[in-house]
Amino acid sequence: MQKENFKSWSFRVLMNMYPMFFGTGGKITFLSADYKKAVVRLKLNMWTYNYVGTIFGGSQFAALDPFHMVLLLKIIGPEYVVLDKAGSIQFKKPGRGKITATIEYADQEIEDIKARAKAEGKFELVRTTNWVDEDGQVISTLQKTLYIATKEYFKSRKKLDH
Repeated sequence: MQKENFKSWSFRVLMNMYPMFFGTGGKITFLSADYKKAVVRLKLNMWTYNYVGTIFGGSQFAALDPFHMVLLLKIIGPEYVVLDKAGSIQFKKPGRGKITATIEYADQEIEDIKARAKAEGKFELVRTTNWVDEDGQVISTLQKTLYIATKEYFKSRKKLDH
């Protein structure tokens, strides 16, 4: 079973207080010690409801927006550059009550990411996360495209761009 440690707990608490994240209405309820798993919750309340009384799609997108990039940066370390390149969300059904999303990186996926970055210098990775309601029904699907490069490749390309 994955657990939090003081460092991941502290990061989770600080992220929950960070104004840009706090404003989404989302709350990180779990962050594993190795940063490979995060669970985010979003409730229907006066800050997150839309015109028709369901969870605002912008809140659904924004509450998950930073996590694929931030977690991957924490996992693979400073030898790599990870940037958000694109994002989209597809709504399946109206969100009511409480919805939850889990962002998770498997060990093999991390090894593959590092190997591909070392071999190619840079590449794009597409990841998908679902918001699910309390009955396990998918409410919406967020898709994020990440730019991943070795620090060495990124620095060499920056010099060419100037």
